[in-house]
Formats: sequence, structure tokens, C-alpha cells
Amino acid sequence: MEIKKILKKLYLILFLPAAILISYIASKSASIVESLYSNNIYKSLSQVLSRITGVFFFSIGELLFLSIIILLILLIILAIVKSVKDSRKIVYIFSNLIVNIIVFISILYFLFIIMWGLNYHRLPFSTIARLDTKPTSTRELVNLCEKLIEKGNTLRQKVSVDSSGVTNLNLSNQEVFVNAYKGYENVSKIYPELGGSYGKPKGVFFSKGLSIMGISGIYFPFTFEANVNTEIPDFILPFTITHEMAHQRGFAREDEANFIAYLTCKSHPNVEFQYSGTLLAIIHSMNALYRYDEDKHRELKENYSDGILKDLRFLREFWEAYEGPVERTSSRINNAYLKSNYQEDGIHSYGRMVDLLLAEYRGKDK
Repeated sequence: MEIKKILKKLYLILFLPAAILISYIASKSASIVESLYSNNIYKSLSQVLSRITGVFFFSIGELLFLSIIILLILLIILAIVKSVKDSRKIVYIFSNLIVNIIVFISILYFLFIIMWGLNYHRLPFSTIARLDTKPTSTRELVNLCEKLIEKGNTLRQKVSVDSSGVTNLNLSNQEVFVNAYKGYENVSKIYPELGGSYGKPKGVFFSKGLSIMGISGIYFPFTFEANVNTEIPDFILPFTITHEMAHQRGFAREDEANFIAYLTCKSHPNVEFQYSGTLLAIIHSMNALYRYDEDKHRELKENYSDGILKDLRFLREFWEAYEGPVERTSSRINNAYLKSNYQEDGIHSYGRMVDLLLAEYRGKDK
């Protein structure tokens, strides 16, 4: 009888292969995903539900995640207690627990794919925005880096600094969250696909935990919330917020979310947002240049202002303080997650933001 109870649940595990199959089919049908899902089903659902969850000042996603962890721990403890009381049922007790966990994961993954994951298979942002990401020369990459560094140096002179000379924000964290939408409001006049009304982004209460895992922000698709690590340095907070807001708008690929965050920060009326976006664009572009021409990278780095150098040193020291087994494990999990959603480059796909930056600058030159 007890075994039959377990077997009756097993059919629910079929949600997992169903989700995998749907995701695979979607990966072969980008135009359909774009028109039917991303621009209709997901966009309507996310705007309505994100505004509902946005009413709460705290992250519902964070609360749900912590509740699931606590519930799992309690279920394991309960299973141990039951098995101690009746050792004859130990196989059934733990088999039932394992099946319940697998069923939960199967249903959760199915919901993830239906509620957000299909966005990984939409048309590339370069196609949607009509940006030409053709192969380019190192010379063009150098020109991009030079322009970004010049812009970054100019913006750096306009921001506030703390007693150690590192950029800090005049706006409070809450003001940054509340006003982040202004960049999207402005950039949607050029790229209408970035428009829409969504719930405001939120800071994570246990930001220290995200720092330990090496995570700046995380989008929670079940509540449509853009969650951000508020412990990160001030000058990358605006970029991180707008990055997670890009995910909220259905742009799942990391390289595209980075580029959209840059566009949004650049279009924001606040100079601190503009500097944040430009600084991250400098980091990505210069990293790409380093892979192709170390000498030119070294030469251009000499053009960094003292202020930018201080900010980059502070950022490096911040993340170095959290390097360790937890951060490395988190990075491997994130890498596996991206690859499972057909992002073949894994975490290295972040570098492809540069192709979009080059395409945008190429379009300006025309």
C-alpha cells in the first residue's frame, strides 16, 4: 500500500521531460517564441504580476526561496525522526521524501520554462533592434574602447566621491531603485521593445549571501521580481539594477541584458547612472581587447583617469574578499544553468556584449 502511494506520484515527474521537450522545440522556433510568447503572453503576464508583487517593499522571491530551504530542512529532520521511531519504514520514508523532492523540482522547472525560460529562445536583441553584429577588426574594438574611456573619464569628474576617493551615490539605495525606470522610459523611444510598465526592482535582505556566492543580482521569474545585491559598490548598483530589469522585460541572455543595462544607464537623466553604465561597458570592452591585443590594452589603460582606477581597484578588492569554494561552486552552477538553457558559452557569454556595443557605435558613425 505504501509503495503504491509513491508510485502514484511518479507520473508527476513527467513535468521535467515535458519542460525539456518544450524548451528544445522553442529553441528551433525563435520567430514564433518572439511573436507569440515574448511579445504577448510573457509581456502581458509579467507587467501585471510584477506590478502586484511590486506593491511589497521586500522581495517575495527571497522570502519564498528561504521558506523552501527551511521547509526542506524540516522535512529531512521529520524523516529522520520518523525512521528512528519506526526503523522498519526507513526505506519507505526516505523513498517518499526523495520522490517528493524530485516531483517538486520537476513541476518547478516546468513552471520556470512556461513563466520565463522560453525567453532564452526568442530572437536575438540585435535582430529585434536592427543592430549589425557583423565580425569586426581589432582597430574598431580599439576605437570603441577609446571612446568609452574618454566618456567615462568625463562622467567620472561629475560624480561624488567618498573620503577615499571612490565613487559614491548622492541618491539613497531606495531612490536608485525607484528612479531606475527613467532610463527605460527614455531608451524605449529608440528601442520600443524595451518599453512597458513593470514592478520596481528590489534590494535583497540577505545581500551578504549573494556576495559570498559572487552574485550581483538575480531575477526571480516566479514572482517577476528584479532582485539586487545592495552590498555591491555604489557605482555598479545602477548598472546591476537595470540589468535585472532587462530580465524582467523578457531578455534572458546575459550578454543582451548587459547591453540593455548600458543603453538604459546611458539614457538615464542622472549622471551616476550614466557613469555606472559606461564604466561596465569599459570593463567588458577592455577585457575583450586584452584577449586580442595585450599591448594595446596596456596602452589604453594608461588613459584611465585616477578616479576610474580607484573605482576599479575598489571593485576588484570587493570581489576578491569573497573568493572561495562557495563563490566557485556558485559560478559552476550558474555556468551549468546557462548551458542548460542553450547558452552554449555559459558564463563566458557575458563577453558577447561587446559585439552589441560595436554594432551600436557602428550605427552612430553612420
